[in-house]
Amino acid sequence: MKAEAVLFGGVAVFFGASAALYGVWSDADPAGTAALIVAFGMAALVSFFCATQYVRRGPRPQDRRGAEVADSAGPLEFFPPHSRWPIVTAFGFAVAAVGVVFGLWLFLIGFGVLAWGVAGLVFQYASRGAGRED
Repeated sequence: MKAEAVLFGGVAVFFGASAALYGVWSDADPAGTAALIVAFGMAALVSFFCATQYVRRGPRPQDRRGAEVADSAGPLEFFPPHSRWPIVTAFGFAVAAVGVVFGLWLFLIGFGVLAWGVAGLVFQYASRGAGRED
């Protein structure tokens, strides 16, 4: 992920410089300056994540110049076979959206179902691989 870290680092530098120049030249327009600062922060976050993964896991086959396609072959990550939680999450979002129109009580019910669905998605496979050594 070294190439991605460098790419997003360059994007972060661009947005940081743009935010500084825009803040000076626009007489401190708060909306544009804030948007550019947020863009800088998001690009810097992605760059930091990619650099951290590169340090932790080492170079991937895509990072080496002389790598073959067969070098990246191997076991894939875990993909869940089926889950009910996307349906629960979508239903909760739909009820919350309708609740914006019809009242706070329906919105709160929808928000509760949505929170239940998101928690189910997040913790669905939390215990998977607990006894496994990585």
